[in-house]
Amino acid sequence: MSSTGTPTSTRRSPDELRALAAAGAAELDEASADEVIAWVARNFGAEAAAVACSMADAVLPHTVSRRLPGVDVLFLDTGYHFAQTHDTRGDVARLLPVRIVDVLPERTVTEQDAEHGSELFARDPNLCCALRKVDPLHRVLGGYEVWFTGVRRDEAPTRANTPLIAWDERNGLVKVNPLAAWSFEDILDYAGTHNVPVNPLMAQGYPSIGCAPCTKPVAEGDDPRSGRWASLAKTECGLHL
Repeated sequence: MSSTGTPTSTRRSPDELRALAAAGAAELDEASADEVIAWVARNFGAEAAAVACSMADAVLPHTVSRRLPGVDVLFLDTGYHFAQTHDTRGDVARLLPVRIVDVLPERTVTEQDAEHGSELFARDPNLCCALRKVDPLHRVLGGYEVWFTGVRRDEAPTRANTPLIAWDERNGLVKVNPLAAWSFEDILDYAGTHNVPVNPLMAQGYPSIGCAPCTKPVAEGDDPRSGRWASLAKTECGLHL
């Protein structure tokens, strides 16, 4: 299933959601991924939840949809993705009990080039990420009460203290990172055990996959996110700052 729409159900107030986030963080602490997702299922339900997925793998959508079948999976269609990433998106839509929501920037790549010049990603990657990822996600998250991310503590020093549950002040909803304590090997083991779709680039030295112009292969043993913006003084797109 796929869609470009957003939920229309009435959201609870920010104060109510903030209190839920604090209660969940205190209750679950270092709970398992399934326990965290079960907490979301009890307190929110599938209609209020969204799963952000880069389509490097479908482990997060798979784990969430076991408790929340029919959940929306947000795919940031930046216009710069590898063909393999779009193929993986198609596999997720076909094989998992989820609804793919394609989150689009306000402007196409051609329109952005006309306004800012070509290859903005090379000249001002922060602006490019803001226009094609951060702003579109912010707009679509307004229709939900809680969102799941696949952020893991082992990915980079900037993510070492990632909590399982937190209040997302910038986007105004609860943010859940059920796989925070998992390793890259855990992801691969889970995908193999459950026959979960995995982007074929993962087996070609791309442990972290973003837009094609800004993603390079990573040498074995290196920081898994070192291939992102490899030639630039940048480590995050801005979604999780």
